[in-house]
Amino acid sequence: MITPKELSSLFIDKGRTLGCAESFTGGLFAHEITAIPGASHFFKGGIITYTNEEKWRILGISYELIDRCGVISQEIAQEMASHARQLLNVDYCVSFTGNAGPAAMENKPIGEIYIAVACYDLAIVTKHNLSGSRSEIQDQAIQIACQLLYELLQQKN
Repeated sequence: MITPKELSSLFIDKGRTLGCAESFTGGLFAHEITAIPGASHFFKGGIITYTNEEKWRILGISYELIDRCGVISQEIAQEMASHARQLLNVDYCVSFTGNAGPAAMENKPIGEIYIAVACYDLAIVTKHNLSGSRSEIQDQAIQIACQLLYELLQQKN
């Protein structure tokens, strides 16, 4: 797996910017990125929308979509990444939504998560069923996101 430090080097080398929209990770992705010296050269910021109300109020995701799909869904992950990308004015924006426990939500099991990346005219959403403690699920999600971002960056000029 790619490390946040390796990811940061690639963002700097490519001259691209990054932002994030986090829910169940609660800012851990932004923390991992900003712990790297020089992160300000590519990381513009993050938005934590832990509740449905904040997903609507801050990110502009409709309650109708939230009610129809649930927040633990491909659709909400994609909307979070796309809306935050616009708000933060970045080249790449990653989002995290899911259930890290301690109990099932929306009839979705603990460990069901969605990670989306919006970049330019592309939005990719991946679904994962992770296991472990709450913090282990959060850490695994951040590792997956770093790998996904790294792979996308290598594909783009």
